[in-house]
Amino acid sequence: MNQFNPDKLLLSKWTATEPQNKEKHFLITELLRDENSVLVQVELQAALTQRSQWIDWRELRDDQRWLFGWQ
Repeated sequence: MNQFNPDKLLLSKWTATEPQNKEKHFLITELLRDENSVLVQVELQAALTQRSQWIDWRELRDDQRWLFGWQ
């Protein structure tokens, strides 16, 4: 399990362990918080294609799918 502070995710770099469409490296470009300022989702942007997707930030804790930094 990846350990990190969710409040420091903005602009952090991540590597997908199973790349799809040659998209392996991602950057967190935006954080979505609820009305109580609790982090809900993050926007991941692929470094290669600039395609963005929103995911639940807790998915990044799964080290079988995500590695911190660009590997």
